[in-house]
This record gives sequence, structure tokens and C-alpha cells, in this order.
Amino acid sequence: MPAATEWAQAHDILCVRLDTIGDVLMTTPAIRALKESVAGRRITLLTSRAGAAAASLVPEIDNVIVYDAPWLKATPTRADSRHEYAMAELLRERRFQAAVIFTTFSQSALPSSLLCYLADIPLRLAHARENAYQLLTTRIVEREPENGIRHEVERQLDLVASVGCRTANHRLSLRVPQDDRARVRALLASLDIGDGCPWLVVHPGASAPSRRYPPELFVEALTLVVERTGASVIVTGDASEHELVSQVCAGIPGRPHELAGVLTLGELSALIAEAPVLLTNNTGPAHVAAAVGTSVVDLYALTNPQHTPWMVRSHVLSHDVPCRNCFRSVCPELHHQCLRGVPPEQVADAVCELLACTLAPWPPVSAAPLPTLRL
Repeated sequence: MPAATEWAQAHDILCVRLDTIGDVLMTTPAIRALKESVAGRRITLLTSRAGAAAASLVPEIDNVIVYDAPWLKATPTRADSRHEYAMAELLRERRFQAAVIFTTFSQSALPSSLLCYLADIPLRLAHARENAYQLLTTRIVEREPENGIRHEVERQLDLVASVGCRTANHRLSLRVPQDDRARVRALLASLDIGDGCPWLVVHPGASAPSRRYPPELFVEALTLVVERTGASVIVTGDASEHELVSQVCAGIPGRPHELAGVLTLGELSALIAEAPVLLTNNTGPAHVAAAVGTSVVDLYALTNPQHTPWMVRSHVLSHDVPCRNCFRSVCPELHHQCLRGVPPEQVADAVCELLACTLAPWPPVSAAPLPTLRL
């Protein structure tokens, strides 16, 4: 039986994407293709704790199973394999009819393939460089990066198209909860932000040091933006980035607003959805902006080429270096020039241009009482 015919009979599908927020969001067009290709199909996502936060905002995903896999670098070391046996048993109990394993080209699909094989999932699809034999029922031979590198969204769309699953809508998927939107609109009103005045959100952090634009250069760029436009600035970060956010805010003229460690992902998504422009490193919020249609200036470290903002108005800024595409979390040359070499004036020009061409009017705040944002 051809692969597409077998897959057309699968109504309960497990998608495996064990990475973080941006990776899950870049997989959503492929998940949509799976969902739309068969009426009544249900999608369960197996993902990390960080990925689960994004998955909860994706309407095409029906269920989420959290699994911190030992073959992912962020997972703490475990003493034994009990978690893996328990997860295989849980997946077996769910009786999935098919599994799609989504990876970057630098990751091996074989550990997840083995997990799905042990769970007796009858159809198993992935890119694989190695011959997976019985671990995969449909193996798409890995040809990246030798034959060129696709955008991560295209890579995953091509994977599911191999079994007959396609969609006309290739945009990232993220639904901002109304309660989160209401809380953020109330916060913005309390800060006197909006109402036709220029403003932007800045996210200066990133999980990998190699993907962080230096904070002092953020300050220089934002000082120019404020001097030229009078824009209000909101600086965001997670709970571990208080010092970074404070450092950036301390150097910006005017009254920048510091929001580190106080926003849920839903609230951050709502804030980015309301913002005229996001200035960020290549990290999860850049993909949130793409999903909600907010213009983004992406300070894009040349560590890997396949994660640029997808189908959204953007400026992607970097400084070319001979060591581009190193795929490293820490700059192997220790000079960080692919970001440090981007002049603050260029960043400010990009932000000001997007601020000037943003036409979306400020949405009115409801007269009804609004929930209070946790600060």
C-alpha cells in the first residue's frame, strides 16, 4: 500500500518536536497540513517543557505530552532509563496510528524513532541520515546541509508532504488567549503606551550566548530610536534575565518599562501582538512575532541560517564572518563578530523604518473591568 494511502487512514497522530518555543512554532504549518489532510484527525504533540508552553497556544494541537528527552542538551542528567520505559508505555497505551518525528538536520531522529517503535506506533516518518531499517516505516533521506539548507518551516512541510499532507496556509500558528490580551491591554493603558504614540518591545536575551547582541549596543541603538522618534520602550525577558533587562533599561533615555520574569508566554504573545515593532535576537519571541504578524528587527547571529522570521515584515541584521554557520551555542572564535559587528545606527534605522510603516491603529481598551497583570 503506498505511504500516502496508509497515512490517509491514520486519524490519531503523534507529532514529536522535542525542542523549544521557536522550534515548535516553526513546525506548526506542517502540523496544520497533517490536521487538514484528513477530516477529524487528532494531533498530539510530544515536546519539552518549554515547547509545551507554545503548544498550548496552537489551535491545531489537540493534546500535549511533556517529555524531556535525554538526547536533548537541556535535559538534566538522569540516573537510569525508567523515564524512557514509562514514556514508551504511555505512548503504547494511547494507541497512536502514526508518528511524525520533526528534527533539524543536525539532530538524529533515531532515538525518537526507537521510542515510537517501542510504543508500537505502526507508521513512523522522519528525516534520517542513517538507514533506520525497521525503526522508520517512511524514511526521507537527510540531504542537508550537503545539498543546501531549507528554512525550518519548509523542511517540515516537505516532510509531511511526502505522505500526502499539504496545506495552502504556510503561516505560523499561534492563538493569543483573550484573557492574556485583556491583561496586556490594561497594562499598556496604565503605562500610557499606545493611543497613536510610537512604542516597541525589546527582547535582549537568548538561550545561547552566541545569539546575543551585546547589551551596550542595544542601549546605543535604542537611545538613537528614542531620540529620533520619542518612542516608549518595553524591555522583556525571562526570570533569569533580570540583570540583563535592568542593564538595558538603565541606559535608555526617557522612561523604559522593565518586564523581566513577570509575563507568561500567553501574555508575552499578547504584548508582541499589540506592539508595532519587536526588536530581538534570534530567539523564541522572533517566531512569536512572525506568528502574530508583528514587524520584527531580528539581530541574527550567523550560527545557523534556517530560522529567520517567517512570512512577516522584518529586517534581519548580521555582520558577515568567515565562520558563519558554525551551529554553536558559544562563539568558537570568541569574537562574536557576526552580531558585535552590526552597528547600532543600522539597528536604529531598521527599527525606525518599521515604526514609520506600521499602519495598524491602536485597539481601544474595553470599558469593562480588566484582569490585573501579575507584576
